[in-house]
Amino acid sequence: MKTDIEIARSVQMKPVTEVAQQLGINPEDLELYGKYKAKVPLSYIDRSKNPNAKLILVSAISPTPAGEGKTTVSIGLTQALNRIGKRSCVVLREPSLGPVFGLKGGATGGGMSQVLPMEDINLHFTGDFSAIEKAHNLLAALIDNNIQSKTRSLGLDPRTISWKRVMDMNDRSLRHVVAGLGGTGSGVPRETGFDITAASEVMAILCLATSMSDLKRRLGNIFVGFTYDKKPIYARDLNAEGAMATLLKDAIKPNLVQTIEGTPALIHGGPFANIAQGTNTVLATQMSLSLTDYTVTEAGFGFDLGAEKFLDIKCRAAGLSPNVVVLVATVRALKYHGGQPLKELKTPSVEALERGIVNLQKHIENIGLFHLSPVVAINKFVTDSDEELQFIRDYCAQRGVPCAIADVWGQGGAGTEELAAMVVEAADRCCSDFQPLYPLDEPVMKKIETIAKGIYGAEAVDYTPKAKSALKRIADLGLDGLAICMAKTQKSLSDNPALLGRPKDFVITVRDIEIAAGAGFLIPITGEIMRMPGLPEDPAAEHIDIDDEGNISGLF
Repeated sequence: MKTDIEIARSVQMKPVTEVAQQLGINPEDLELYGKYKAKVPLSYIDRSKNPNAKLILVSAISPTPAGEGKTTVSIGLTQALNRIGKRSCVVLREPSLGPVFGLKGGATGGGMSQVLPMEDINLHFTGDFSAIEKAHNLLAALIDNNIQSKTRSLGLDPRTISWKRVMDMNDRSLRHVVAGLGGTGSGVPRETGFDITAASEVMAILCLATSMSDLKRRLGNIFVGFTYDKKPIYARDLNAEGAMATLLKDAIKPNLVQTIEGTPALIHGGPFANIAQGTNTVLATQMSLSLTDYTVTEAGFGFDLGAEKFLDIKCRAAGLSPNVVVLVATVRALKYHGGQPLKELKTPSVEALERGIVNLQKHIENIGLFHLSPVVAINKFVTDSDEELQFIRDYCAQRGVPCAIADVWGQGGAGTEELAAMVVEAADRCCSDFQPLYPLDEPVMKKIETIAKGIYGAEAVDYTPKAKSALKRIADLGLDGLAICMAKTQKSLSDNPALLGRPKDFVITVRDIEIAAGAGFLIPITGEIMRMPGLPEDPAAEHIDIDDEGNISGLF
């Protein structure tokens, strides 16, 4: 069986200029990055056309080590929509080097449902992550420079500074560091640290900005810390937003590539969903809605994380309204939620499936909380038995939920046409009754409780003394009207990764709340979640290589 990278290399890609013409984009307007990648100017966004197009959100059940293939289904579904005569585009996030060199080894779909050129997309792509990293760290440098200054100091109290540096790599040793050592010429020593770039507030801001002016406004609103006399300091007080936005002048433009079947794909922005908002950029989504009839997009991890944030944060900020939610599930993942050991998932077990399907049911219920309709996509694997597949279909049918088997890896668009037809029917009959889960003017604790109890199924929410202090600080700053972006493990509906399936009678513990005023949300930190991951015991990086001809191996 060929690997994903071998399949990708066997495809003769179209020049990106031809892909652009499918969307009605003049090739002369493209900013080319070689033959197969390009940036598209923001002038191709026509928001007056957005309400006429259909927005399809792809989400999934709670992730497992077995994998669910949400991105692969998104790509396969878009290819299938084009095969049945629907003009469509897939809009995805850019991969972070953290997972690429950590656990996954690649994040561009798989088999016959990939985005190309997969090596470029998985590595440096068009440099967006680098630009975000530089803009973020520029603010960090300006902060330390102001503390050091004798004539222009704002009086920042180093103990209150919340702005860390970022790097697009898993490196646990950088979570807590001391900067400014080496004497008076090297700065003022203070405790700080690094987050991964995908967790940067600059990343979140880029993904939520609607224009260059909005980008600058949001960058200026970044909360930095307090002066010694308790005055809040924002990035605008350091005159940082102009230079930061200048570094993002190209990164703000969506990236155009193609799927393995030559279908257009816009890939832009890359925040994680367990520690950030987990969605691609507003601009890329609006561009696709301006240029196609059906836009397929995905949100990171399960519905409880990425999709909730897509709906409560992104859609609210951009005035978007999804027409249908595709919920991806696999037989083996549901069996894992039912207690079947990872090494035994290839063995058929309707009993384990019956125990684990409650996880699917909870996510279906959660979709209904937003007044949206679900379509379940069973991402098919060769080890799935007919009895197991039929069990899921029957389960969904009994609850009036459309369900289709999708062979996206093996057949690409051809194996996803049944799903595409169901999605078109659901999207076309949608009355756009979508509404966010909570109003922004509710108290912060009430908003957190609404998510924890409604989406996760928690019994209660507990707050550490540090989190309670953060709540007071947020209220004093007048920022309690911001949205909520929960930082929580993706492995469970709870904040305990060991609780699989549909846990009950658990308490969510909020141990801190970070402020992302520029992005427009607050970040409650739950459980053991960290904003700088570490490499696993056997990192994918140890298996990635390149030969003298430039051929890369290990991206799978």
